[in-house]
Amino acid sequence: MENIINTGKTYLMNNYGRYPICFEKGDGCKVYDKDGKEYIDFLGGVAVNSLGYGHKNLVNAIKNQAEKLIHISNYFWIENQISLGKLLAENSFADKAFFCNSGAEANEAAVKLARKYAYKKYGSHQNHIIAMSGSFHGRTLATLSMTSNKKYQEGFGPCPEGFSFADFNDIESLAKLITENTCAVILEPIQGEGGVTPSDISYLEEVKEICQKNNVLLIFDEVQCGMGRTGNLFAYESYGVTPDIVSLAKGLGSGFPIGAIIATDEVASAFEPGDHGSTFGGNPLACAAALATLNTIIEDGFLKNVCDTSTYFIEKLNELKEKHSIVKTVKGKGLLLGLELKIEGSEIVKKGLEKGILINCTASNVLRFVPPLIINKEEIDFLISALDNILEFYR
Repeated sequence: MENIINTGKTYLMNNYGRYPICFEKGDGCKVYDKDGKEYIDFLGGVAVNSLGYGHKNLVNAIKNQAEKLIHISNYFWIENQISLGKLLAENSFADKAFFCNSGAEANEAAVKLARKYAYKKYGSHQNHIIAMSGSFHGRTLATLSMTSNKKYQEGFGPCPEGFSFADFNDIESLAKLITENTCAVILEPIQGEGGVTPSDISYLEEVKEICQKNNVLLIFDEVQCGMGRTGNLFAYESYGVTPDIVSLAKGLGSGFPIGAIIATDEVASAFEPGDHGSTFGGNPLACAAALATLNTIIEDGFLKNVCDTSTYFIEKLNELKEKHSIVKTVKGKGLLLGLELKIEGSEIVKKGLEKGILINCTASNVLRFVPPLIINKEEIDFLISALDNILEFYR
């Protein structure tokens, strides 16, 4: 493993803070490094591996499609793409879908669609977009412009203009920023990178009301919190607030790269041939993986199990909170959960690796748990026991 890591340092750009581990295989919610050590994965590829590792539905779909057709141009109709768009529409508020390869690309597409819609309906002046404090929408230049943490923008300027930031969960802050030039509001129903911070239900209801009153589109970035992560297929369902556009990625392909936006017919009609595109977006192989993932998630009992597991997980995390004064609060919904600490959490992540658990720390002091949606209670118990042991050190 050391030789692999040293070779990587020689030939790969130094833009990731990697741990000195190289994984070889996975099974269910467990992964194994090159030395054979077993880990239970509560990071899930950062909310990506919805079905864990080696899930037969996903593996068979990829194998079968790879033998037939991996890629073909979007100049032609792609059956898997059509089937995936239909399945998303049948299970959401939306009527139409566009497919790309990542969350950042999905959010770029959402911005372009919102601006094109406003351009066609109201004129070229209406292009201002409001994002939120604590937001993270990607690492392209446009998505950096609507990501509030300035550290992600440093050294990459100038960023595109036309974006401003309201305080998250503060309706008055948003109301003050709305002008006749505003075309959209974009937010994450649950901020993942921003510290696993959920929206208040009343806040989202008021955001929707303000958007409707001012002819402003509402975009939900569900790249991390969508695809069953909250216990509903989409996070907006957990709040009872319907947006105009939703961006998706991460868990949509359960590890196979795919992103998407879904929208109503009225909004989607703003795109015409040539307005936007993606060479690889919606290719047959990616859509086969997403179809297998989505069909598995919407099976009877799957999302109920996510909810039941979440309830158990939250109870166990709250037990840790009661036992250890270093824990400030338990945050999140479904299987997007956080343990907010009174200290920085990076060292706890490293100690977790030693004990065979994969977690990470976001917003400097929030341990984030986004395991495969198939995680079970025994695996949760293992995590809780490991964390209990680690947190004893900080008494």
